[in-house]
Amino acid sequence: MTVIDANRMHEIEARYPEYFHRSFRQRFGGLMILIATLLYSLYAVWFLDLPKLFAEAHWERVGIYLSQWISYDVQPEFRIQDDGSIEVRYPRFSPLGDNPHPDWLVNNPDGSITVSISGTSRSVTVSKNKTIVTAHGVSVPVEVSSGAPKVIGPVPGWMTVYDDNVLADLGFAGNVSISVDRVKIRKRFIGWANFVFDTQSSFFDKPIGEVVSLIISEPRIKPDQSNLSLAFDDIWNNSEWQHGDVWTKLFQTIVMAFLGTLLGSLAAFPLAFLAARNITPNRLLNQILKRFFDFLRSVDMLIWALFLTRAFGPGPLAGSGAIFLTETGTLGKLYSEGLENIDNKPREGIKSTGAQTVLVHRYGIMPQIVPVIVSQTLYQWESNVRGATIIGAVGAGGIGLKLWEAMRTNANWENVAYMVILILIVVFLFDAASNALRHRLMGTKTH
Repeated sequence: MTVIDANRMHEIEARYPEYFHRSFRQRFGGLMILIATLLYSLYAVWFLDLPKLFAEAHWERVGIYLSQWISYDVQPEFRIQDDGSIEVRYPRFSPLGDNPHPDWLVNNPDGSITVSISGTSRSVTVSKNKTIVTAHGVSVPVEVSSGAPKVIGPVPGWMTVYDDNVLADLGFAGNVSISVDRVKIRKRFIGWANFVFDTQSSFFDKPIGEVVSLIISEPRIKPDQSNLSLAFDDIWNNSEWQHGDVWTKLFQTIVMAFLGTLLGSLAAFPLAFLAARNITPNRLLNQILKRFFDFLRSVDMLIWALFLTRAFGPGPLAGSGAIFLTETGTLGKLYSEGLENIDNKPREGIKSTGAQTVLVHRYGIMPQIVPVIVSQTLYQWESNVRGATIIGAVGAGGIGLKLWEAMRTNANWENVAYMVILILIVVFLFDAASNALRHRLMGTKTH
């Protein structure tokens, strides 16, 4: 064991004072940051009133909306006539078409109708004087012959009795509303109804094999058009899913992102040389351009889109302009900072040979700055595909506007899911393409 005397100890302290005489900040800095973070978190909880917000939130709507993303419903209505017969009606534009005969609806010999909501475990039988709802292992009869519907026996927890109707909640499978003269049923199905062919198509409700046979070999459905062309038209002009309009708007979004980023990079490139202190030794010009970049990027792309839609009207031009203005400021700042951080030795060496300014920039600056320019521009291009979707919602065109219109109805959530999936696929593909192109141009390998 080595023993250190007092003189040796003083010598070590003098040589390494930062370890033996630490400042207050060095000793308690980490603890102070932790305490400040904790206090700020508590302040944020109080300021935003998060406990009340979470307590009053409608969490049940999350499940409802998510279920509507992946399903659709059919809503038959059973009207009880004076003679005791039951008339079945479907809403206009029903997913089942104009003349539906679903196999889950059975006409019984006694004149009643049985609807299977979810197999045999959940069903509804409608008759002249009584409706029987079967769910959760019990059958609950509801009398409908008097002035108001009346539940016979105890009322289960999944059934609610109002003054003029009885509502039975059958979970994801659907619900039943029973009144004196009619019964409304909402039956839910997994999937997207009529995604390929709508109810007006000549191929609607035909098996896949029959559709393929019609396209390949059968006689023409319309004498003046081939079955293949007819099938494509029916898919593209599907009135329920509007594939043609959705894909056109998606292409507009991609064009908006590309055009805005391209024009922004072309405008930012020369301005960055004027804003860089080591390239253009004019302090006033440097500061003016840098503050100009700050102004352009400090106004959010969404705000620029609002301004431009008022000036040019709704459409892709306003969206492209908003991206152009934002990217001019963002890329101008990134390019100028990249120029200010280059190594000046290659530039000075080329300049010492008497080369012209253009050649100095070409061989002394560009080889160093190109990787930064390529990387940042491709990243912004990829990011603007997402941004173009958002600004589309305020009238700048593209699929963002289409998505907002579907969300406003609060009923077409399956269409919302369709467009969200398309946007995710496009963003994923652009991300992969951007990374591959960036690594290829910069000469690095992907892992």
